[in-house]
Amino acid sequence: MSESSATQAGGGPSVHVCRADYAKPRHAQVLVELLDAYARDPMGGGEPLSGFAKHKLVSCLAARPQAFSVLAFDAADEKAPMGLVNCIEGFSTFACKPLVNVHDVVVLPAYRGQRVAERMFAVVETMAQERGACKLTLEVLSGNLGALRLYTRLGFAQYQLDPAAGSAQFLQKWLE
Repeated sequence: MSESSATQAGGGPSVHVCRADYAKPRHAQVLVELLDAYARDPMGGGEPLSGFAKHKLVSCLAARPQAFSVLAFDAADEKAPMGLVNCIEGFSTFACKPLVNVHDVVVLPAYRGQRVAERMFAVVETMAQERGACKLTLEVLSGNLGALRLYTRLGFAQYQLDPAAGSAQFLQKWLE
């Protein structure tokens, strides 16, 4: 299991980052709480998770071997969650290798700007490499400037095959 602990520079909180164990009640509870906090944030849509999602989320993630999550806690107080990253393994047909889509990134407001997400991404990257993944992918709202700065600092860039063809766009179509 990939884990890391580190003390933040400048006297900030120490961070314990670990792979979420969906079978641990505390990890399950924290995962739902953090994702609900993200959903309530304007960058997450501004609405709480549905009761259905709160009830079924962890069991549905646990049922998918291609899913994994990373949690960050204040190392001085393991009861104080700081952040969450949910990931889903996909497949790159061009590379003929797995890829990992970073689906949700959450850092509670009190811990933003303290490189908590950066520490979680280090564990995500290690876990993706352990799976043989060729790349990480994610989508981000164009107005989420803090997240865009983070992702750029971590080496993410817009996807394009040929600059003349432009950058890829993320589209969706609901099936319900």
